[in-house]
Amino acid sequence: MTRLSVNINKIALIRNSRGGNLPNLLQVALDCERFGAEGITVHPRPDQRHVRYDDIGPLKQHIHTELNVEGNPTPDFIDLVLENCPAQCTLVPDAPGALTSDAGWDTIKNEEFLIDVCRKLKQAGIRVSLFVDPQSEMIVGAQKCGADCVEFYTGPFALNFSKNPQAAVKEHTEAAILSHSLGLKINAGHDLNRDNLKFYAQNVPFLDEVSIGHAIISDALYLGLAETIKQYKAALK
Repeated sequence: MTRLSVNINKIALIRNSRGGNLPNLLQVALDCERFGAEGITVHPRPDQRHVRYDDIGPLKQHIHTELNVEGNPTPDFIDLVLENCPAQCTLVPDAPGALTSDAGWDTIKNEEFLIDVCRKLKQAGIRVSLFVDPQSEMIVGAQKCGADCVEFYTGPFALNFSKNPQAAVKEHTEAAILSHSLGLKINAGHDLNRDNLKFYAQNVPFLDEVSIGHAIISDALYLGLAETIKQYKAALK
């Protein structure tokens, strides 16, 4: 069964909008686990508008499942990850002011840089995932860089899902087969939701993990967090 990692950035965004600690980010993470999530994902950005750097230590110390820390591998970010040693680090090529992640790595142009970063993280016992578009050359490049996993950028799939689901998922299916043949674990994330997740999981073989935040928090406003996580996990069976 594909694991569900809940991205709690939007919880931190609500907290930060008023200062203080409401909602309590750590408590929400623990509740997500209690409701069935197999992991917690955070994406601390340089402007700290979501999860802040000082959130990472308490999360690592207290959660019971896997912590996945996403981000652009700037020196400060790498120091943060090495200091806290999460189970997984997902490297994302976000510009400093990016609203959200909207493209994968060019693993060919950035090969030398990514080899160095992957080596540092893996030496610390951290599983490394590279955020990539589901393209064969980028997947082969990720393997050459030393990544353990690839995370497929699913934004275009979600955008085109309602028009032609089979066409939207085709390159992800092919990319998953290639990734598996290269020994890479397969993660996916971005705009996956209750409408498209089941179809995606059924059509992408060897899918190890999905990371979902915005849709889960949005659905939880109506369904509650426990019921929302229950429904997302059901879609992954």
